[in-house]
Amino acid sequence: MTEDTKIRMFGAQWCGDCRRTKAQLDALELDYDYIDLEHDVAAAKVAEEISGRKQIPVVVYPDGSHQVEPSNADVEAKLRELGATY
Repeated sequence: MTEDTKIRMFGAQWCGDCRRTKAQLDALELDYDYIDLEHDVAAAKVAEEISGRKQIPVVVYPDGSHQVEPSNADVEAKLRELGATY
């Protein structure tokens, strides 16, 4: 994926769902940007503006869609829809 078509994930280490989703993306060896909300406090507002919610993780896909607190199955289904190869 190119820089403008990468997946972006907003999350934090203290969040179990974030750790799970990050581990899934890592295991799939996908090139994605991880925005650590503990180190970039302003990014929390960006994540909230994208999702309309305060929950994390927020995963933003290259097609502009996003998921909030997605299950592994949700992420896999979206990646298949996008035709991601891994």
